Amino acid sequence: MTEQFKRDRAYIENKYHRTDEPFNPYLRREYHGYEYDPATGMSDEDLRAGIAALVSERAKLPHPVVKAQAVAYALENTRIDVNAQDFFVGVYSWDRPIFPYTVKAWHDGLFDTVLAPEKAQIERFNRAAAVNMWVDYDHIVPDWDALMTLGFPGILERVRTYRRERVERVGLTDRERAYFDGMEIEYEAILSFIDRLYRHALAQTHEKAPRIAACLKQLRNNAPTSTYEALQLMYLYFMVSENVDVYQVRSLGNGLDHTLRPFWEADLSRGVSREELCEILSYFMMQFSAIGNYWGHPFYLGGTAADGSTLVDHVTYDILNTYRALKIYNPKIQIKVNFNTPREFLNITYDMVRAGEGNMVYCCEPGMMRAVMSYGATYEEARTMDIRGCYETGVRAGEIVTADSYINALKAVLYALRNGYDADVGESVGVQTGAPETLCTFEDFYTAVLAQLGYLTESSMQIVSTFEAHLEEMNPSSLYSATIEHSLAHARDGYAGGVKFNNSAVLICGFGSFVDAVMAVKEFVYDTHTVTLKELISALDANWQGYEELRRAILASPHKYGSGDAETDRYARALSHWFAMKVNNRPTARGGVYKAIMHSAMQFVWQGKKTGASPDGRRAGEEISKNASPTPGMDRGGVTALIRSALNLSPYLFPESFCLDVMLHPSTVAGDKGLSTMHALVESYMKGDGMSIQFNVFDTATLRDAQAHPEKYRSLQVRVAGWNVLWNDLSRVEQDAYIRRAEGVKGL
Repeated sequence: MTEQFKRDRAYIENKYHRTDEPFNPYLRREYHGYEYDPATGMSDEDLRAGIAALVSERAKLPHPVVKAQAVAYALENTRIDVNAQDFFVGVYSWDRPIFPYTVKAWHDGLFDTVLAPEKAQIERFNRAAAVNMWVDYDHIVPDWDALMTLGFPGILERVRTYRRERVERVGLTDRERAYFDGMEIEYEAILSFIDRLYRHALAQTHEKAPRIAACLKQLRNNAPTSTYEALQLMYLYFMVSENVDVYQVRSLGNGLDHTLRPFWEADLSRGVSREELCEILSYFMMQFSAIGNYWGHPFYLGGTAADGSTLVDHVTYDILNTYRALKIYNPKIQIKVNFNTPREFLNITYDMVRAGEGNMVYCCEPGMMRAVMSYGATYEEARTMDIRGCYETGVRAGEIVTADSYINALKAVLYALRNGYDADVGESVGVQTGAPETLCTFEDFYTAVLAQLGYLTESSMQIVSTFEAHLEEMNPSSLYSATIEHSLAHARDGYAGGVKFNNSAVLICGFGSFVDAVMAVKEFVYDTHTVTLKELISALDANWQGYEELRRAILASPHKYGSGDAETDRYARALSHWFAMKVNNRPTARGGVYKAIMHSAMQFVWQGKKTGASPDGRRAGEEISKNASPTPGMDRGGVTALIRSALNLSPYLFPESFCLDVMLHPSTVAGDKGLSTMHALVESYMKGDGMSIQFNVFDTATLRDAQAHPEKYRSLQVRVAGWNVLWNDLSRVEQDAYIRRAEGVKGL
């Protein structure tokens, strides 16, 4: 790392928000870092006023055209920067300035009129945290290969070629004309924006300016030819898409090593040193570290070649080692793992994880390929699939997946106990499945639970199918669609059937807590008759106050998911299969299928806050289990038992994603033997067709000390649901949950 980069790094860290001021990563776009020259563009307020006026004046035009013109206005008038401390340009107004006047306005207009019934049901579900729902535009990956080989000008020319061919062949409908107009306007705007940046770079006198100007000139006129130009293109696309066009970009490259490899090799052949390449990559990675997305910004490495060999090579090593040297946790890395992945490479990643130096998840190709092929992808499409977001799968340049509904499985148990009534909000949210006194046998109760979960699942899918028919109207995806050749060939927006796989995911949250709750009712109400159903409900209503002995007995029961208990695993398997079979391969409104997903994001905290006491011994408001992981502190049989319980669920039946969180004690992974232990766990999980697995490595004493003395642990990282956060950024309640889990950690 050069002295120049060390000096510049502090400046870049303040590019998007001031590091000496409070920062909320959920609201990251609402901040500015260092000031931009006012002469380069408008203030946020003036820019928004101009966009509002433009949209109002052109309200009768098709939405793709209006949105594209709003994007063009933003790019033409936002302040810009070409800084002496950075090789990557600056965009001042990055808080989605077009959003209130286009996407949000069109969304609200539809939900206030034709989608009013769906809006009422969504609000009802969200209020109870029974199903958390919203319209999802946060999981796209453009065709980076197309962007890199064609560049922005080539993408625009390809759009025009497909338009001409369609006009000559069948003509254009009004909808198709708006589709092509939107893409042309946006890509013309990007080229004008790059030209504006280029002219601004020419006006600068600092040392970096000529190189930046040459890079921008190349991107304005052609495709990238060097690593720096490729990274600048990637960064520009990301900034425009995610922060102006309102579509999150959920992977940097179609495998960052895959996307950069031809440029990296070409640069080396021209005499550019690896050190120089790693340095420009450092500047690139620091952009995303500075942005500070709470979820982390993802890219993946590795994979399998067509001949079965590994795709890990010196480029992969250079990227990983550059990332490690920076000691950052954003962006985050997904590692495509297979039996061919070099052990030396994996050992570096294991060492980073145990040292708290990496933000990564292991994505096991055998299970993921099996999952992707289950909804119609070929082996080749599965082999080259993208990893998106936290660890979701997706056919490269051929799949859009929306994740609109997060089902709180634990609510199904509570609704079964109360005949569909939600005591937390004081209204019926579930369906009537019988008063408690009618649930005379465990079979009666179990049937009621499945009926409640089925109702939540079916209702959410019906709502999603209704509003997803309007996605193109709410938020045209011109920028993204132009990169997808299938979309161009069919003249359809990517979110309106323009990709090969137009899929939607249904997430089941709190699965471990759900299973534990079912098993607690089975054991203590129906098997041992320790308590009646009515008495159990009274204990829940009292939040366990006055029922402490019963709660202790329930918490001490061996019938917990993740502990390797045979009976619990039997029911966990049945329940996971039941949910997956209900969801998978059902048709969507966009011509694709629904996919089950065992993932919770932050819902394990947010839904937990709105969920009352539950039969598994959990108190009201406490977090529920996350991903495919057990309830905190309940995996008491060791990590081998935990993995066995998770694999018992058949992870490949959750084709969008299935992730297991594993907590390890530092003594378990120390030294060379510790690396072998971590590899054995990953390999064992992979052999069972597991999909994603991630690790936290720390002990109770360290966490308690960090809680008491946060100033000593400013760099301590914790793996949350698919990303890392700093321990000090967690709430006290969240910290306590990690401590409970650490207290229960045993050996293998």
